[in-house]
Amino acid sequence: MTTRIDRFSPEGGEVSTWIVGDDEEVIVIDPGSDAAGLLEALGDREVLAVICTHGHAAHVAAAMELAERDDAPVALHPKDRGLWRETHPDDADIEMEDGGIFEVADVRLEVLHAPGHTEGSVCLYCEDLGVVFTGHVMAPEGPVPDDGEFPDFAGQLTAIGEQLLTLPASTRVLPGHGPETTIGAAEKKFTPGWQPAPSRPRWSSSASKGCRVGCTRARRPGSPPGWIARAGTG
Repeated sequence: MTTRIDRFSPEGGEVSTWIVGDDEEVIVIDPGSDAAGLLEALGDREVLAVICTHGHAAHVAAAMELAERDDAPVALHPKDRGLWRETHPDDADIEMEDGGIFEVADVRLEVLHAPGHTEGSVCLYCEDLGVVFTGHVMAPEGPVPDDGEFPDFAGQLTAIGEQLLTLPASTRVLPGHGPETTIGAAEKKFTPGWQPAPSRPRWSSSASKGCRVGCTRARRPGSPPGWIARAGTG
């Protein structure tokens, strides 16, 4: 396997940009705001897609400028379209959905819809590399708030339980900021009754995988290269 993961985070930057691919082609996750610096880091590698884990400006500001060089599609969950439009006048090219697949080099990235931090927050799971990119769904310290608040704390915990804590314990967790962790380490934090502050509600949801494993996949007619939509979703 020649695929590798590189991290780009400019000095003083708030976002960790993840670059997945080989010496020829890459997918960029959460492009941040420094398009020039990111393009320099990429060199002559072709950008197949730019994926935004959610629509906050700090994560999507450089998306269109980055994508323009190689005419790459930009992907965002449609429930974050409103946040996206606070930064960009034109919509993203790909409307991501739970179970969708991106392909780059010799690996696949699976979309896991994980609302809570925002309605359209997603994670990207790569079984081939044993890693999940969690954006601002979950970091080593736990669920990530938005400007100090949790817009949907219960929903965010449920998404973590259903979509992330059911992954193998050894899976590396690469968040949208800060250091990495593992699913096993994160799971120890999420015991029943875990809460970030005394005023927060207790977590009582149970972790169940749902129908993510074994779902049939089919390429969406006319879809950009590298994107496969879950069968039956349009």
